[in-house]
Amino acid sequence: MASEPEAATETSGRQIADTVLAGFVDYIASFRKVSRRAATHFTYREWAAQEDDSRQRLALHRANVMTTVERVRPLVDSVTDRRGAWRAARSHYKSRIAERSDFGLAETFFNSVTRRIFTTIGVDNDVELRWFGATTVPRGEGRAELFTTATRVRDTAAMVRQVLDAVGFEASWADLDGDARRVAARIDSFLIEEWDSLSADGIDMLRPVFYRNKGAYLVGRLRQQNRITPIVIPVVHTDDGLRIDTVLVTEAQASRLFSFTRSYFFVEWPSPSELVGFLKSLLPMKSLAELYTAVGLPQHGKTSLYRSLYRHLDHSHDKFVRTRGTPGMVMAVFTLVSFNVVFKIIKDRFDPPKNTTRDAVKRRYDLVYHHDRVGRMVEAWEFENLSFEKDRFDPELLDELLTTAAETVRVIGDQVVIRHVYSERQVYPLNLYLREMSTEKAVAAAIEWGWAIKDLAAANVFPGDLFTKNFGVTRHGNVVFYDYDELVLLEECRFRSIPSSDDPVDEMRSQPWFSIEPGDVFPEQFPTFMAFPSDVSSEVRRRFEETHADLYTVAFWKEVQKSLARGDLPDFYPYPKRLRFRPKAAEPLG
Repeated sequence: MASEPEAATETSGRQIADTVLAGFVDYIASFRKVSRRAATHFTYREWAAQEDDSRQRLALHRANVMTTVERVRPLVDSVTDRRGAWRAARSHYKSRIAERSDFGLAETFFNSVTRRIFTTIGVDNDVELRWFGATTVPRGEGRAELFTTATRVRDTAAMVRQVLDAVGFEASWADLDGDARRVAARIDSFLIEEWDSLSADGIDMLRPVFYRNKGAYLVGRLRQQNRITPIVIPVVHTDDGLRIDTVLVTEAQASRLFSFTRSYFFVEWPSPSELVGFLKSLLPMKSLAELYTAVGLPQHGKTSLYRSLYRHLDHSHDKFVRTRGTPGMVMAVFTLVSFNVVFKIIKDRFDPPKNTTRDAVKRRYDLVYHHDRVGRMVEAWEFENLSFEKDRFDPELLDELLTTAAETVRVIGDQVVIRHVYSERQVYPLNLYLREMSTEKAVAAAIEWGWAIKDLAAANVFPGDLFTKNFGVTRHGNVVFYDYDELVLLEECRFRSIPSSDDPVDEMRSQPWFSIEPGDVFPEQFPTFMAFPSDVSSEVRRRFEETHADLYTVAFWKEVQKSLARGDLPDFYPYPKRLRFRPKAAEPLG
């Protein structure tokens, strides 16, 4: 017979498990409710409401976790053996979620609560639901309800019509037959060029529709014997009805759609692992962390990254080292070369001319998390209280971290404990790319850089620092922004022309002769900040300015601000303009 304290511990454990599960159930119900609204917003073209829902959904996980923490804390504090009660809670919780289709998300929720109750440093095997080994990810074959299958009976156009007829959009199509023929023609071209045959076994199309911004995306796979390729059909809702904007039929094209530089999809399905498993079959190079994040579950994406990092450390021997590129004044940045991720720690102090604070930097990263990244800003996962073995750090790097970020990094025994850190996918720093690639590739990247700045502007983002070292190039050749410590909303900027002066001496002064207020920006000075490395061909700057000289003008920036003030929501297409069926129907700003 259990003693009275043991019985109290067990009772408390059951109550804790029930309370945490109730918190998770509330979270997932709210998440699915908001996700379902995306279909209605698309039907009625309620783009502003979609933006509001995007922000609301992002806040759900943290809000429900914190509410749950407050509810379980008295239960934990009511027993002497707090950790024993939590171990009992973990056991009861595992049995309660075992049959749920979203048990992976439930585990993440439990651990989020756990780490706040016990202020966990590193990994606490005693109380967490922990597993760093291999996991199974269903591919969806076991549940036919996950997708529909269209087979080729007459021709590809008829097969495409089967797919489109099964979707069931509430809005009407503007030209369904014509769009089906356009999609079929693109598919046939792919089949001939890549598979040397027009024969295709069929199309498996996911039942849930993916919504983001102003688009709806039908996602599936084209099959031929043992071959598959993604097939993604973006649908736009124009003034005259639904139209198919293009069709994506390669892994590279589909990968950009699910990029770590874009905001999350609204997609509703009871088993997220099935959904992600299906996507993984299409995009094998994508990590589970990226895929879970892409479908609107960044917290579980972070869990997947966390597990994959520690699993990788157990199966590798290289050390954390400084990243390539120009050292930052605000962040200490390092990487594990074999893992393709960079880690960014806020320094204790910032040398002039930087005039900011730790809290201000964190607010900017939080702004990026909640903002539409429009394919131009890198996802930053925020971690707290990570712990790594000391011998995995290059000694020079560790010395640097302990010198410049002593408030965040400390050594305890043989462990390096990091109180706060951001993690980002590694990209090729633009300044190095321009210097190390051919002139042709450098020109393409430079022009892409200009479009990146314009896309960010259209999304109400001004980078602050326009130096090439703060941008990077993805494996698909996209230029993206990744250094957020000077980022501001474009609407908060005041773009001015440099006042003229009657005194020639003024032009030679090291300091401005005119007053400058906070928020003032002078585009005429941009050629200085947007300079290319000295050893880059002059052809690169010439070609850049042929396309983007308007970035140096006040008029360009004020026009963008006017558009923002009108409440215009520009279109940002996650694929090249050349792929669109009607590229002039609706051009994005920039």
